[in-house]
Amino acid sequence: MTSTVPFTTSSPMWLEPATKPWLATYTPRPLGEEPLVARAADDWLRLAADAPAAPDAADLFIATVGQLDRLPSPLRRRARAAVADALPGPEGYAIVRDATGGIAVVGVDGAGALYGVLRLLILGPEAMLAGRDAATSAPELALRMLDHWDNLVAHPVMGTVERGYAGDSVFFEAGGLAPDVERIDDYALLLASIGVNAVCLNNVNVHATEATLLTDRLKLVQTIADILRRRHITTFIAVDFAAPITLGGLDTCDPLDPSVQQWWRETTERAYGAVPDLGGYVVKADSEGRPGPFNYGRDHADGANMLAEALAPHHGVVMWRCFVYDHRQDWRDRTLDRARAAYDHFMPLDGSFADNVLLQIKNGPLDFQVREPVSPLLLGLRHTRAALELQIAQEYTGHQWDTCFLPAAWREVLDLDVAGDGGTDLGQDLAGRSGSAIVAVAGVGRDWNWTGNTFSQANLYGYGRLAWDLHADIQTIAGEWAAASFVGDAHLHEALVCILLTSREAYENYTAPLGVGFMVTPGDHYGPNIDGYEYSPWGTYHFADRDGVGVDRTPAGSGYTEQYPAALAARYRSLDECPERLLLFFHHLRYDQVLPDSGVTLIQRIYDTHFQGVEQVRAMRHEWEAVRGQVPEPVRADIDRRWQAQEHNAVEWRDQVCTYFLRHSGHSDAAGRTIFP
Repeated sequence: MTSTVPFTTSSPMWLEPATKPWLATYTPRPLGEEPLVARAADDWLRLAADAPAAPDAADLFIATVGQLDRLPSPLRRRARAAVADALPGPEGYAIVRDATGGIAVVGVDGAGALYGVLRLLILGPEAMLAGRDAATSAPELALRMLDHWDNLVAHPVMGTVERGYAGDSVFFEAGGLAPDVERIDDYALLLASIGVNAVCLNNVNVHATEATLLTDRLKLVQTIADILRRRHITTFIAVDFAAPITLGGLDTCDPLDPSVQQWWRETTERAYGAVPDLGGYVVKADSEGRPGPFNYGRDHADGANMLAEALAPHHGVVMWRCFVYDHRQDWRDRTLDRARAAYDHFMPLDGSFADNVLLQIKNGPLDFQVREPVSPLLLGLRHTRAALELQIAQEYTGHQWDTCFLPAAWREVLDLDVAGDGGTDLGQDLAGRSGSAIVAVAGVGRDWNWTGNTFSQANLYGYGRLAWDLHADIQTIAGEWAAASFVGDAHLHEALVCILLTSREAYENYTAPLGVGFMVTPGDHYGPNIDGYEYSPWGTYHFADRDGVGVDRTPAGSGYTEQYPAALAARYRSLDECPERLLLFFHHLRYDQVLPDSGVTLIQRIYDTHFQGVEQVRAMRHEWEAVRGQVPEPVRADIDRRWQAQEHNAVEWRDQVCTYFLRHSGHSDAAGRTIFP
């Protein structure tokens, strides 16, 4: 059902009506019979009910290009000119204004009209048009997706959301639908407002109950899909590769076995009978104990193509995750390197996958660390559709207790020069390759503010903005979020932006140094445990000893650097040219090695960054305390306690890391700061 009054049980986040005086100054007038046009008008009106009243409302016409003739004359002329000058692609829109202040939002299709209205709603006409009479926009990627790692029943360790830090699942409870169905509709409105057009409902680690979304619980998928569809959001489900055994009673899930292929064809046909516009399947196979084609001596193209064949008649796609590595690695063998795994497994198969298969590739080669290089698989594939996978859920970046503005990291990923020659960046490369996509692991739950930490809302907002516009500016994103979410003066908004833009560097400074990664508490991944994974089978080592630290991934070590295009490989293997923030990812260095960029020794750089990180947290907390009086309760108190927790966490990281390396290296801090022996 559509919520009658939106956000009665949750925060409206960036759709906060009180920050949008223009809501009541325009009366939406939908033209034509397109359902999404009507939905856009209805969403505007429902939010305007809580906005400050204004007299003499102007008209806001909402239409698709097929209804241009129904616009009043001045708006019609300007809309035609805008579309003729820069015809937006699918889901795109034009916004035009006439001399009297009337506005028209014209979508290339119904989705474009919806997105245009919601973008106008967030920014307001002055910011949207910026003194112009017209503005156009269209997404660079056709598929902009969120993966929910939600469970239907609570997992004994992970709960109802794996790696979730914001409460229970928005979608599920006790094996069925979550009781607050109107909140699902509110969630769809929030996602549509940032251009997200696809959602996978359930955890990629598909447990027994969740597997039945494909069969016995299809009605549940249908119910949620009906809600999401009203905002142009396509529903996907994660499926168990072993489903022919666990659900179908077969004795094999070999992708080349005809009985397995037939089971998937029939099961998929039934799924589309219930949800005709199902987007397809998300699959985690041969990864961290999940079954897959390797069990039968097959490769990942065999597995993905088998599912693709079942989906093809229904225009569905397979999102095949490339997070495949040996999680039973022998720490004694330094020739093994988990970072190599995705490229080694999938690059030889480039061109072997069906057209409706997308390889879903994490932004880095390890696992959503604070700092990683871009996965070489994203740069290498030329004959296979690719989806860049990011993580909004702050698994390794503070559990949505610590503030860490992730769009700052994603901006660096998308800006990477893919060949290392000053040419195309990754954003341009993805946009220019047919059928590419972007996906992020959602950080959303049933907490009142959706994301645990209110500042983490900016990560969800920022993902949507970057998914739509791969070259969006992160300072602009932060400013939009602050102004749209908080009633207050310029000092408040400037402070929030300052905090966001500082936070990622601060978090990086007080955690694992210079790209070496992990050093987190095993299992939950929050807080420091320097050697927590050092002798584990997970392949996440830092190799610290009395002389140095870091992983040699040059040709003298694992050879991982050679998976990159030649110019990037040369940069990463060179100590002089490798970015300092990635030095310990690519090199094992002595503590007394002088770093080319900072001009200090490695050990001193470790000490300096960790003390700096704590001071940055304190400075951010001070920024917050100067403006907190403008933020109402209970938001203010919740943010207060999270700053207290973050400062404690930062100090603990600093002290444990500095003491660890003092004990290993014997080198004291040149600045004479207190490091506990």
